[in-house]
Formats: sequence, C-alpha cells, structure tokens
Amino acid sequence: MKRRNPPNVHSYENRHGKIVFYFRRPGQKKIRLRIDDGVLPWSPAFMAAYELAKHGTSPSELGAARTVPGTVNASIVSYYQSSAFRDGLAKSTQGSRRAILESFRNDHGSKRVALMHSAALQNIFNSKSPAAQRNWMKALRGWVDHCLALKMIKKDSLADVKLVKLPRTGGHHPWETGECEQFEQHHAIGTRARLAYELLLQAGQSRCDVVRMGRQHIRNGMMTMGRQKTGVPFNVEVMPRLQAAVDAMPASDHLTFLVTAQGKPFTAAGFGNYFRDCCRDAGLPDRCTSHGLRKAAATYLAELGFTDHQLMAWFGWTSISQAQVYTRAANRKRMAREGAKLISGTGIGSPSDPVSQNQSQPIEKTGVGK
Repeated sequence: MKRRNPPNVHSYENRHGKIVFYFRRPGQKKIRLRIDDGVLPWSPAFMAAYELAKHGTSPSELGAARTVPGTVNASIVSYYQSSAFRDGLAKSTQGSRRAILESFRNDHGSKRVALMHSAALQNIFNSKSPAAQRNWMKALRGWVDHCLALKMIKKDSLADVKLVKLPRTGGHHPWETGECEQFEQHHAIGTRARLAYELLLQAGQSRCDVVRMGRQHIRNGMMTMGRQKTGVPFNVEVMPRLQAAVDAMPASDHLTFLVTAQGKPFTAAGFGNYFRDCCRDAGLPDRCTSHGLRKAAATYLAELGFTDHQLMAWFGWTSISQAQVYTRAANRKRMAREGAKLISGTGIGSPSDPVSQNQSQPIEKTGVGK
C-alpha cells in the first residue's frame, strides 16, 4: 500500500519525469519543498523542508536574507545578473568562476563590500596555491570591476594583491614522436580512439571544440568553426591523414564525428576521461594528455615555418603572444641548425693534428735526458 504524504503536501510528476512536492494550506499559496532527487516523504531531509514550509518560510525567502544591500552577498548576486557575467563568459567559464565566488561568498558574504580592503584579500590569497591564486584572481577580477562600475567600492581592492610566482613546469607535456607512434600502433585506423587522436593532432584544437566537430563544419576541404570558449573562428585544412581516419569510421547520421558508446555526443570532461583511458591502454604515461597533442601540433607547424599570424588563424588564438611561444622556440632550433652548417667541416673542437689510437707515435725527449 502506498504511503500517504504528510498533511497538506501534494506531488506531481513534471515534464522531466521528476516527482515535485509542494506544501499548500487551503486558500494559501503553495510552497515548493526544495529537496534532492530521491528524498522520500517522511525522511529526515523531507521533514526538515516540510517544517520550513509549515511555518511559511520558503528556501527562496531564506536566501533573500543573504542578499542584504551593501553586503558581499548582494554584490555577487548583482554580478551574476550582469551582462558581463551572463553574456561575456562562456558557460564553462561561468561554472568555474561561480564555484570560486560561492566559496568566497560563504566565508565573507555578510561583510560590507565597501569595507573590503587589499590586506584582507591578500590574506585570503596567501592561503592558496600559486595556481589557485591565479584562478581566484580571474574570478574576483570580474566581480570587483562590477562593484567599481556601480560605485559599490571606491578603490580597486585587487590592485595591491601580489601573487606567488608559478614554478616553471612548462605546462602540459607536448607529445614526442615516439609517443605518437606508440599510440598509433595500439589504436588502428577505423577505431574511435584513433579518430579522436587524429582530430586532436591534425586539427590541433582543444577537447571542448573537438567534441563538437562534424561533417557540417567542412567545406571544400577546410574545417571552419568558432571556439566554444571565445567564439573566435579557426580555419583548419583537413589533411589526408585526418580524412582517412574520418572515412574509415562507419557511416553515421550523428552531427559529431565522436560519440559515446551509447551513441550520444561527448561532453568535454567525458571526452577527457575517455581519451586518458585510451592513452593508458596504449601504455603511455599519464603526462600524455589531449592538450599535449594540441601543443605538439603547434610545435610541429611552427617548426615547418608557420608565422605567428598563420598559427593564430589555425588555432583560433586572439593574442600573438600565444603563437610566439612556439615560433620563438622553432626559430631557436632553426638558428642552431644554421649555425651548425657554418662550422661544418672546420674541425672546430678537434685538435689540428689528431692522434691515432691505433698507430705507434714517436716520443719526443725533453728535459735532462734529452
């Protein structure tokens, strides 16, 4: 027998197939019970929400107490509703920055935003790792700019915050030739893993763009898309190796080249986990990542002689400094090779009269016994 709901609690199944509960006394407005999926009536979590509703307090009203005008809470809520946050940031960027802002808000939300000073922020940053400091700086930067624009604060509190220098790690490891060959030997043409590899290496794009690539993006041998994070277009010629990997796959009506085992498009995070497993299956170390193939592609093209602006067009970069990282390294190698040609055959570094190790040599007497 189905157990009845608590008094004045009603339920229905919404269009997403989820059971929604709400509390309503006769003649009064209904209050939705904000509970997690799977929470059943009469359970402790359910009854806690029920008691709040009985006293006429909805979760939204509880949240309203957090947004007292002039507080950090109110300013962050205002920032979330601004065009700079809603329209100026990609969805993935919004998610990562919201997580940081919510952490900051939980600890300092009730404080007056006008009294926020650089010394307090510096203490917060000092408790973070160098990489986390940079993520926090990016997240708080937009919020502080919003507060400055609306005259919530008079001074840029982040201006005097100092970040710890990042250790020189070189970032993601660009794949070496031997590592590429090892992957290719394990994952043959015609497999989903090999297609993923060729899209990453030949197109040289990040995983969030690779998972969106499909035949509809190719015209006259050129793949043209806009980067998901920035919207900046990139133009990549479909080389024979990539075309062979695409043609070797079974015919499909999917809008993306890559789909999961269930026939659905990958998410960026899901694809990253899938490709990591592919690398481990091939016996490659954990340093071999999808982004490492992007760096390998940029390195290869720079060493072929791509200019800064050609790399920017291929990879969809907006800053020339990103391209110069690779062209400078390629130019150093090129100049070293040219320098080696200049001294080739000159014998620099070798004795003018080399001594054979196999022939007997006359010994010249010197000193007293001469």
